[in-house]
Amino acid sequence: MNAEIDSADIDASKAPLMDHLIELRGRLLRCVVYFIIAFGIAFSQAGPIFDFLVQPLVDASGNSARLIYTKLYEAFFTEIRVAAFAGFCIAFPFIANELWRFVAPGLYRKEQKALLPFLLATPLLFTAGAALAYYGVMPAAFRFFLAFQSLGGSNGVTREALPAMGEYLDLVTSLILAFGVAFLLPVLLMLLERAGIITRGNLIAGRRYAIVAAFIVAAVLTPPDLWSQVALAVPLVLLYEVSIIGIWFTERRRAKASAVAASAGETPPGS
Repeated sequence: MNAEIDSADIDASKAPLMDHLIELRGRLLRCVVYFIIAFGIAFSQAGPIFDFLVQPLVDASGNSARLIYTKLYEAFFTEIRVAAFAGFCIAFPFIANELWRFVAPGLYRKEQKALLPFLLATPLLFTAGAALAYYGVMPAAFRFFLAFQSLGGSNGVTREALPAMGEYLDLVTSLILAFGVAFLLPVLLMLLERAGIITRGNLIAGRRYAIVAAFIVAAVLTPPDLWSQVALAVPLVLLYEVSIIGIWFTERRRAKASAVAASAGETPPGS
């Protein structure tokens, strides 16, 4: 009898699991299709996109920038990488929507409402960090590096910056990703607070260590010039403080909701 019950339970559990796996496969396939379409669009415009990424170097060099490639296929593969980077950025909202539609049915309505602001804030914060890297950090950093050129010095030795296309693309994309991801700090901290892993008191007590960590992260992720490091470290510290303020507001809102629920004789939210 027990064997029959266990077998029935197993058979009953297979259907929902298989349904979820089939749905997941379908959504992943759609994500791949979105990326392929976005990649095709980006590849058709890879030249203008790369020109946009090169503009900070052009501004820093006084419209005399030169990029070289030492392998015959390097320029072609650089455009492919540009298209892949831009294609992922274009397809990301559609991919995120597919993942959200897969996860959302398993969440309560309150959990969906709680996660929605974080989903909306993530692309905005990432874009803000990428914009700071592109418009603020790159021109200053490139001017700093180009200052080491010496066109016919006293000893007759010429030092000219001739960056390769692939290496330049690596530098630019790494800066954009580093600043974009770093600006997601408030989202990370507020999610950790909602999960009960940290509290606002922990963040206040660890403020000094956070400042030191911000400068260490900036030193690791940015080029070795003072402006780039400060340009990342200072916003990280400010975003840390914004996280503390945001958690304070959420704590107040939860406290009011708990008070209202308690006065109505209901179970407080989150209990």
